[in-house]
Amino acid sequence: MKKRLLLLLVALITVFHISTRVQADDYLRVGMEAAYAPFNWTQETDENGAVPIEGTNQFANGYDVQVAKKIAEKMDKKVLVVKTKWEGLVPALTSSKIDMIIAGMSPTEERKKEIAFSSRYYTSLPTLVVRSDSKWADARSIQDLAGARITAQQGVYLYDLIDQINGVDKQTAMGDFSQIRQALEAGIIDAYVSERPEARTAQETNPAFRMVALTSGFETKAEDVTIAVGMRKNDSRIATVNQVLEAFTEQDQLALMDKMIESQPVEAASGKASASFPVQVWKILVNNWPQLLRGTGMTLLISILGTVIGTAIGLLIGVFRTAPKADNKGLAFLQKTLAILINVYIEIFRGTPMIVQSMVIYYGTAQAFGLNLDRTLAAIFIVSINTGAYMSEIVRGGIFAVDKGQFEAATALGFTHNQTMRKIVLPQVVRNILPATGNEFVINIKDTSVLNVISVVELYFSGNTVATQTYQYFQTFTVIAIIYFILTFTVTRILRMIEKRLDTDTYTTGANQMQTEVLHD
Repeated sequence: MKKRLLLLLVALITVFHISTRVQADDYLRVGMEAAYAPFNWTQETDENGAVPIEGTNQFANGYDVQVAKKIAEKMDKKVLVVKTKWEGLVPALTSSKIDMIIAGMSPTEERKKEIAFSSRYYTSLPTLVVRSDSKWADARSIQDLAGARITAQQGVYLYDLIDQINGVDKQTAMGDFSQIRQALEAGIIDAYVSERPEARTAQETNPAFRMVALTSGFETKAEDVTIAVGMRKNDSRIATVNQVLEAFTEQDQLALMDKMIESQPVEAASGKASASFPVQVWKILVNNWPQLLRGTGMTLLISILGTVIGTAIGLLIGVFRTAPKADNKGLAFLQKTLAILINVYIEIFRGTPMIVQSMVIYYGTAQAFGLNLDRTLAAIFIVSINTGAYMSEIVRGGIFAVDKGQFEAATALGFTHNQTMRKIVLPQVVRNILPATGNEFVINIKDTSVLNVISVVELYFSGNTVATQTYQYFQTFTVIAIIYFILTFTVTRILRMIEKRLDTDTYTTGANQMQTEVLHD
């Protein structure tokens, strides 16, 4: 049974990776969000010159993608988009996860300290997006928005521009534009600062939004409105990139941007108001079920493997921590040293958020040691060791719950520590910790959502992509919430059934096992 389970898990990993293996020498790996139309977006087909997204069956297109194709053609390569959260783009580049950043990034002085930039490939002006039915819709000057609740994306110059509005109610910066648009549509904010192409796209895609036609706008620096390609400082290919961009005239840039605005896939957001909310939710599910199914499968794969491996780690640590002190001084020293290392491991992984662990392990190991981990395997590793830290304490509690008399009886009968644990204690521990293990499994299903920070295409990441494609955020995340609930509810019920089947007299079982061993000896 164990061999079959192992083969099944290996098969699942193979299925998720067989279609995404590429030769690094053949591809130019470009980092972008693929969720910032018209600069970059995600679509289901390769129409209009779209390129594949690593690790998925989806494609990316947009102004940035077409610029990347021009550069890749000069290098005799194909473009492979590595879909990456905005805050992860620079770490992904410096850790060699990607070859370059082409994602509407401005070459600010702060960024120049970390990476190099090419010549510009677009110049964009900042503007504001408001609700079309709000009192701010007819604003013409940024000062007309005095008192408005305004935000922008975290880590970009647009957020600092908000301070130029007198009397503004500056809100906390948000991680990506899907969050910002959702907040605007829900009325949590009154406006957000964006670049003109994105604002125009928001207005044309969703009638609830309007781009403010500013006659008196923001004061900006040249470096802020300039958009360039980000590359590693020691990358000699920057000369080739600049050669391509120098031949890309301003007239060509405007023509390409207009083409991309017209080419972006726009679902019928304008008609969503006429449909009831349940109908909108159903359409989201019907139109995007393959993408959501893949995300659900990845969530299950990571959470199952993470829980199984983490439980195994917890059991091993539990057995070790209850082992008697070795008589040999050298072994005793090693035992004590290992115990200290285990305690450090447990405290670190129980005392830090998984989202931070993900960034450190995935990007940090590449920067520090040149270790290029596969994104999915890194996710499984992160969840496993995080779960192992918690399970080790759960297992320790389960071992202490076993009657001490059974340890003493096993010792009196000549059982070694390993025999006692394996044949007498652990069968009871497994039953004792099953509810807590099930709880960890449920937690892992939900916590895989934090792995989107390293761009693992799990359920939340897939749902967020759908939301940016459809502009129907509340409807999309309602679908995601329902899927998460179905997963956790089903797992909980299955585990309760297993508990009932195991609800026998574990102490009698342990005694019978002990008696059998004595008779055998």
